[in-house]
Order: sequence, then C-alpha cells, then structure tokens
Amino acid sequence: MEVVIAPAEELAVLAADAVEALLRRRADAVLGLATGSSPLAVYDELARRHAADALSFDQARGFMLDEYVGLPADHPERYRNVIATEIAERVDWPADQVRGPDGLAEDLAAACADYERAIAAAGGIDLQILGIGTDGHIAFNEPGSSLASRTRIKTLTRQTRIDNARFFGDDVDLVPTHCLTQGLGTIMDARHLVLLATGRHKAEAVHQLVEGPVSAMWPATVMQLHPHATVLVDEAAASRLQLAAYYRQTYDAKPDWQGL
Repeated sequence: MEVVIAPAEELAVLAADAVEALLRRRADAVLGLATGSSPLAVYDELARRHAADALSFDQARGFMLDEYVGLPADHPERYRNVIATEIAERVDWPADQVRGPDGLAEDLAAACADYERAIAAAGGIDLQILGIGTDGHIAFNEPGSSLASRTRIKTLTRQTRIDNARFFGDDVDLVPTHCLTQGLGTIMDARHLVLLATGRHKAEAVHQLVEGPVSAMWPATVMQLHPHATVLVDEAAASRLQLAAYYRQTYDAKPDWQGL
C-alpha cells in the first residue's frame, strides 16, 4: 500500500494523472466510479483535461460502486444521476457505457448477480476510485461486512445515513435505509485501488485503514491485502498516522517513472 500525504488539491491532480495515464494507454479501460465528496475534485480535474487536452472517455467503460434502493429514477441523489452530473455528461462518455447496480429492480438479488456478471464481462475494473467513511466503510460495506463479499443489498448504519444527510437537505429521514453495493471481494478484484480522504474527521478511519489490523470492523483495511493500492490523504486526514514521516520519505524518494 502506498500512502501519499499532500494538499487536497494536489491529491485530485495525482488521481487524475493515474486515470489519464490509463486512458492514454488503453482507450477502452474500465473505471470504477465512487460518489460522495472525496472524488469530486478528481472529476473536476478530469473534466478540465477533457476540455483543455482532449482527454477522451468515448471508448471507456464505467461501473459505479453502489446505488440507493428505491430512489426514483429522476431523483437528483440517485447515484446514476450524480455520476452523470459530476463526470459522465461533462466529458464525451456515452451514457450506455456507464453502469450502476439497479436499485429499482423488482428482484434485487438478481440485479446484484447481473451486475457482477457485467463487470466480469467487461474484463474487470482497471482502476477503482474510492472514498472512505468515518467508520471505515468503502462503498457501502459497513462495519461487519464480509471481507469476501460480492455485490449485494445492505442496510446502512445510522452513522452513514447521518453523514449522507447533507445531500438530502440535512434530513436523515430522507436518506434511504438500503442500498446495493459492490462487495469488498468485488472491489479487491480491481487492478488498482485509488482511495482519497481529506479532513480530520477521516483521520481515525485512515489510521485504521493503513496501520490497523485487517478486520471486518474497519472494512477498508482489506485494502492492505491488495497488490496495488494507493491512499491519497491531506495533512488533516493523515494526522493519526504513526508512520507519516516514513510515508513522506518514501514518496519523496519514489522514481518518477513509477507513477501511482
């Protein structure tokens, strides 16, 4: 696991660099897309590069991490709509090449199985963008999630619903109780994981992710077992890291050709 500590605006540039390098190398690459606050600056940077440098998404495929269950198709906080607004419609990404789990399906279990098959049929995810919750969840894999889990329905914790209430007019009762989410096992199948976290409120989760024991109680810790995981954090989110000085030293000494 590589840990990079830098100002938030630099983190977004680094993540966008990794996406751009992948797309320049393979125009039909498969990207994993996260919602929430963490990736927004990355999407802004990618949209800027599309406009300024002709970075193209027209052959790329995208798979979302998760989706709320039961939100109407036109709801602005339905994650399919959020991804369209934040990145897909800002670049040349055909709508039918970006998919998410179907939170409106009559048979949710079948929809989850179909989603797993679609990811596999696309050849798997090349680069997965991630955020992390204050309780250590990635996607909607709440504490206690199986480290081998696949796409499935989950019940959101009260804390996650409180954290997400800001997207629903600060009314937690409007936040759905259930979601469909890629499982930890599904996420771990991606070839490169890029997680972004900023702010002191993420410091304990980042500490557990990087330096704690691998445990279902802190689901993101499964990333310690991944062969190519990158954790991008600002000073505040890194404030609990015991080996922060070593992570800085390692990154400063990294050969330029390695990239992320």
